[in-house]
Amino acid sequence: MLYPLPVIMVSVRDPQTRKDNIITLAWTGTICSDPPMVSISVRKERFSHPMLMAAKEFVINLTTKELAFATDLCGVKSGRDVDKFELAHLTKGEASKIDAPLIMESPVNLECRVEQVLELGSHDMFIAKVIGVDIDENYLDENGKFHLNDSDLLAYSHGEYFNLGEKLGTFGYSVRKKK
Repeated sequence: MLYPLPVIMVSVRDPQTRKDNIITLAWTGTICSDPPMVSISVRKERFSHPMLMAAKEFVINLTTKELAFATDLCGVKSGRDVDKFELAHLTKGEASKIDAPLIMESPVNLECRVEQVLELGSHDMFIAKVIGVDIDENYLDENGKFHLNDSDLLAYSHGEYFNLGEKLGTFGYSVRKKK
């Protein structure tokens, strides 16, 4: 019951069939900053699981309020039956460092290469190194600073999607000297 969680769309390409798919996940996270590494956990019976095992590459596409419907749709429909890019009206782009599609509507795409797979029971955890980052330049200001929080990121909590809300402080604000 560790909630809320980030909710992401992971895109992957089967290296044999060249079929692309999107899977919605909330069991994901940052696990290391140097080198930058992430994890995703996927049930073995999911359509994307054998694709991830074969490709050993995937893209984490951050989700936003605008992508909430597509995020849910890609989580409840199977790639065995539908082309999720087409069904969800998502624009497919190409990753620059790996052989996988990007979701162009996402504010951030993390290109990932699998380093290790841990079999944990109901889920396998894919531990991956982030080897490329693509951003939507609409969130860059005139000084080149990226404003991710302006993208209306989504969170997932116990079966519901939420738009991130009010900023309560910044890192270190509890110990910062008052002026």
